Amino acid sequence: MIELLNIDCMEYMATLPDKAFDLAVVDPPYGIGIVEAIRKSTTAGTSNMFKMTKGRDGSDFDGKIPDEAYFIELKRVTVNQIIWGGNYFLDYLGRTNGFAVWDKMNGTNPMADAELAWTSFNKSTKMFRMHHFSAGYDAKIHPTQKPVALYGWILRNYAKPGQRILDTHLGSGSSAIAAHYFGCDFVGCEIDVDYFNAAKERFDRETRQVAMF
Repeated sequence: MIELLNIDCMEYMATLPDKAFDLAVVDPPYGIGIVEAIRKSTTAGTSNMFKMTKGRDGSDFDGKIPDEAYFIELKRVTVNQIIWGGNYFLDYLGRTNGFAVWDKMNGTNPMADAELAWTSFNKSTKMFRMHHFSAGYDAKIHPTQKPVALYGWILRNYAKPGQRILDTHLGSGSSAIAAHYFGCDFVGCEIDVDYFNAAKERFDRETRQVAMF
């Protein structure tokens, strides 16, 4: 079952018992001001990539990172966690035996060459390689949208079909689409109503063909 909720994730997690989910796969704000960086960018690929997102309308969802209470609650309601941008949250997360790495294969592009996800697993660091601009970048619905293929890779390496997966920052819905195809129960929370509606529409569109059969 896939459940998408237009709700503050802290409100939702407060309703859950301990260890209600097997795994959290989350992409919270990194606090690096990505929206402002996009707005000022003069690189054609970067500006085009975000032209269809709310990132250009003055929103500042990435102005600061979640506070400690978020990470405490996330660890309470999930058995394991994979947290994108984990290198920005080490004061709250502590050490890890292995990161998950998205090698974005950017080359000379001024954007970061990779993104890091902190994991609670006792595994060595694993890497997924996919060019940031390789597919669909001109149709992004969220400034920090990640590929469905990346989430599929995460689930194949860190989850099992039938497990319960939580995403507290649904964003574009890529994680929900991957969970649908992987075959696990999934709940995604998104507080912004515009992003939520766009993600739900995208999820319905990209999974409709499978449902027909």
